[in-house]
Amino acid sequence: MADEQETPSIKLHGVVDKIVRSLDPTKPEKAQIVIEEAEHLYKEIRIDNALQDGDGAKVKLKQGTEVDVTIEAPHDGVDKRKEGDEKKRA
Repeated sequence: MADEQETPSIKLHGVVDKIVRSLDPTKPEKAQIVIEEAEHLYKEIRIDNALQDGDGAKVKLKQGTEVDVTIEAPHDGVDKRKEGDEKKRA
């Protein structure tokens, strides 16, 4: 059984589809990520392509890289699912 203190979350899988360069040199480039499990019209998200590695060094994603996207919510921001909820979503 999961720990009650664990943050409710889901991990989705994606791929960096393309790197979008900014026309403004003061703005960071964007990484466009296609999320496999998302609905067709909502598969793509764009984030600043500015990450840090474990040592604190600045790094960026490469096109074609497989990534995980984690969504977390506070306990007061979620409801318990009732049996049969999955069928209602269709």
